Amino acid sequence: MFDIVVYLQSLDIYSWQIILILIVAGFIVGFINTIAGSGTIVSYSIFMLLGLPANIANGTIRLGVIMQTFAASANFKRQNVLDIKKGLILGLPVIAGSIVGAQIAVNINKDIFEIIIGVVLLLMLLMILYNPDRWIKGKIGLVKKKPTIIQMLMFFFIGVYGGFIHIGVGIFLLSGLVLSAGYDIVKANALKVFIVLLYSPFALAVFMLNGQVEYAIGLIAAIGNVFGGILASHYSVVWGAKVVRWILIAVIVVFSLKLFGVFEMF
Repeated sequence: MFDIVVYLQSLDIYSWQIILILIVAGFIVGFINTIAGSGTIVSYSIFMLLGLPANIANGTIRLGVIMQTFAASANFKRQNVLDIKKGLILGLPVIAGSIVGAQIAVNINKDIFEIIIGVVLLLMLLMILYNPDRWIKGKIGLVKKKPTIIQMLMFFFIGVYGGFIHIGVGIFLLSGLVLSAGYDIVKANALKVFIVLLYSPFALAVFMLNGQVEYAIGLIAAIGNVFGGILASHYSVVWGAKVVRWILIAVIVVFSLKLFGVFEMF
């Protein structure tokens, strides 16, 4: 019987089959991450199929994330939907949290943590369905206010999660930026990508210092990440808030089911 895992692990990392798989997977990840979140679960699964331990897969995905968010942020800025000033302010506690989370990630078992995140995501889904206008229209009054201590603490803990595993952090950032900071989902999406760009190098540095990054695999996949991020940053603005909201709902449902073990993506 044909075993796909054995076959993939028998191939050289620079074979055309592996390169193609990594680039295609990277493109899918870049697109989903930029337009909603949780796309990194695809890279995570592919990397582990290729034989990377979970901790090294967790560190390696950061390479593509940095390149993808840089390209997407530049495109969002060009389309005038990126609030860089607010992003820098809210990004500071996220950076601090990500360093803490990455330090935890190099040793901890994540199974129980994933169940907790799954519960939180389902509660978040109920909020999106209950009050759709808030996600679509935003609240200008909140956008203009200075961040509160509560907001900064919330973004710190989002950063801890992002540094810890990254998968799904975009959904938490979107929720914080919409429900707490008052952005509509399109502008929040642009800001989310920019904040991820700010904290990812710090988290990556922790994994690098602990020898938990596979550079060849990560950089090949990053090629796809970049193009996926550019395309998604364009279409998230073109499609508008309503379409992006439904994509976000679909991603939350799929990701939550995966966390609860209802199915395996790979």
